[in-house]
Order: sequence, then C-alpha cells, then structure tokens
Amino acid sequence: MNKDLKTDKNRTVRRLLAALFWLAVWQLASMAVGKDLILPGPFSVLKALWQLVRQGSFWLSILLTMFRIMLGYCLGVAFGCILALACCSSRTLDSLLSPIVRMVRATPVASFIILAMLWMSKGGVPVLMSALMVTPVVWGNLVEGFASRDMTLSEMARAYQLGRWKTLRFVYIPALMPALKASCLTALGLAWKSGIAAEVLSQPKQAIGSNIYYSKVYLETPELFAWTASVIALSFVLETVVKRLLVKQKSEQGGAK
Repeated sequence: MNKDLKTDKNRTVRRLLAALFWLAVWQLASMAVGKDLILPGPFSVLKALWQLVRQGSFWLSILLTMFRIMLGYCLGVAFGCILALACCSSRTLDSLLSPIVRMVRATPVASFIILAMLWMSKGGVPVLMSALMVTPVVWGNLVEGFASRDMTLSEMARAYQLGRWKTLRFVYIPALMPALKASCLTALGLAWKSGIAAEVLSQPKQAIGSNIYYSKVYLETPELFAWTASVIALSFVLETVVKRLLVKQKSEQGGAK
C-alpha cells in the first residue's frame, strides 16, 4: 500500500515538474516574441481566463457545448452499435452498410461541416459532426471484435439451443464489451475535437467554438488561448469521467461474478 502511494506521489511530482518546465518554455518564448498579439505569456492567458470565468456567458457556453458534443457522442455510440449488429448478423447488410461507414470515416470532417451547415441549424451541426466521427470508430471495433470472438462459445450456444436473444446476451455482448469500451474512449476525443471544429465554422450562439472564432476575428489572442485552455481542460475532465465510469462498471461486473 505504501509502495503504491509512493509511486503515485512520484508520478504526480514528475507531472508537475513537466508542466512547470513547459510553462517556463512558454514564458521564455513569449518574452522573446515580445508581443501578446502573436504569443501571449501564461500570465496574460491566466488573466484573460480569470476574466472569462467571472462571466455567466462563459459557463453557459461551456454547458451548451458539452451538451451538444455529448449528445452527438451518445448518438454515435448507439448508431455504431446498431450498424455493427446489422453488419455482423447479415452479409447482405454488411455489403450495403460497410462502404457507407468507411466513406464517412475517410471523408474530412471539414467537408461534412460545410455540407451540414446547408442542411440544418447551427446548433445541430456540432451534434451531427460528433456523431459522425464516433459511429465509424465504434462500428469498426465491434465488427473486428466479433470477427475475433471465441468460436467455441458460439458452438456451445448452438449446442444448448440458447436462441438468438440469449446467445446475444450471454455470449456476444460479454465478448464485445472490451472492444466497446476501447472504442468509447478513443471516440470521445474525436467527438470533442470535431464538435469544437464544427462550432468554430458554424458559430452557434453561446458556444466555445464560436468564442474561439470571435477571439481570432477581434485579435484577442490571450482570450483565444484562454478558450483553448478551457477546451483542453474539459477534454481531460470528460476523459477521466468516462474512464472511471468504465472501470466502475468493470469492477461491479467482477463483483457480481
């Protein structure tokens, strides 16, 4: 126990030292440039961030952005599971759906954003982009996991005549859960980045991406860095929350066994 605490403490110290090192490099680079318009220093960005957090519009933008992106993320996970189930259950559906999903995965997100801006409201664009980036990741991991499953379990299910529903519930779902969890973690970062990019281009009201764009237009570089720092911090928070939820679910399943 003491060894684990010591290891965690050493890891924390190393991370703090690394953060301080890069902050010092940032400050030196800012001093060398000598213009906040081009490269503001950490203190200028921190001051701009402090001014932002004191405004109610800042928190409203964060909440609405998180709602849009997480809604798209959840929809993408659901669509990815449904498409994977369809492709794995029928070769005909696999032949019809697989090329579409691969095309979505290969198309640049900027192209989809521009097209979506013609078809829907500004607030709906980040939701659609997040869903589109998540769906192929979940679909691909689940299809690959299904292809590499333990065939002996499927044979046992047929031998005991479990039926489709029980086979899905007791054989396929437990076998595919590791692939689903991995895809959920991978897709979260893609959903976040694509959602913010969609907000920058579509500029919905009260959104982090819109404020990033306005900061660039009005040459408020410290504020631009402050909003970017908020995006990075929120990304870390969401990733940590999702990881803990998945670990908690795994531990509960282990306890149930």
